[in-house]
Amino acid sequence: MKTALVTGAGGRIGRAIAVELGRAGWRVGVHYRSSEDGASDTLAAIQDAGGDGWTVQADLATVAGCTDLVQDTLARTASLDLLVHNASRFPEVRFEDITLAHWDGMMALHARAPFLVSQGLLGCLRAASDARGGEGALVVHLLDIGAERPLNRHAAYSVSKAAWKMLMKAMAVELAPAIRSVGISPGQVMWPEEYDASTRDALSRRIPMKRVGSPADVAHLVRFLAEHGGYLNGVDLPVDGGRSSTY
Repeated sequence: MKTALVTGAGGRIGRAIAVELGRAGWRVGVHYRSSEDGASDTLAAIQDAGGDGWTVQADLATVAGCTDLVQDTLARTASLDLLVHNASRFPEVRFEDITLAHWDGMMALHARAPFLVSQGLLGCLRAASDARGGEGALVVHLLDIGAERPLNRHAAYSVSKAAWKMLMKAMAVELAPAIRSVGISPGQVMWPEEYDASTRDALSRRIPMKRVGSPADVAHLVRFLAEHGGYLNGVDLPVDGGRSSTY
């Protein structure tokens, strides 16, 4: 049974990824920060789908939380085939209202945490790679089209995602061939709760596909990358219906 760890898997896109891996018979670590009930529901869905796993709580915006997640994972598995960095926050803050605490928090969660957790689990990832002939372990980073196209009232978010994207590329260069590093940048695959109907309609009309996607679109791509995408490395794949290609 292959083993994966998915951060931020208590709901939304993280849950979809974790459950899709469960359908493929994977053992999945379900990380959460505060949504304990959501993580338990995710684990139950994984088990119902034929997989297995565990839940783990950690605040990845802190160094201690990253350390806790690494130590918990090391205690549960000697090898890790797939690490999915999905945990994220999307707060709307005007540029003039950005505080140092907000800026540092975005950088901590979106750049420092993926670095610390990846570094801490290198031994597990390399062990999985060795078991598969020297290639095969994969780290997937849930990025954002905002890393290239800044989002209004999300300056700190966009900058931190851009830093995360460079981390993905740096890992791809330095850790291959044993460990691949690939980014996924979702577009409108799940609406923020605060978006009203008119905002959703306006954004949908700007997508060349004329519709929004779903978390399943991202989950299916993660599974493909892990099971069939062995020569993809260092790329950021947009799942946005063509939105990032428009003017």
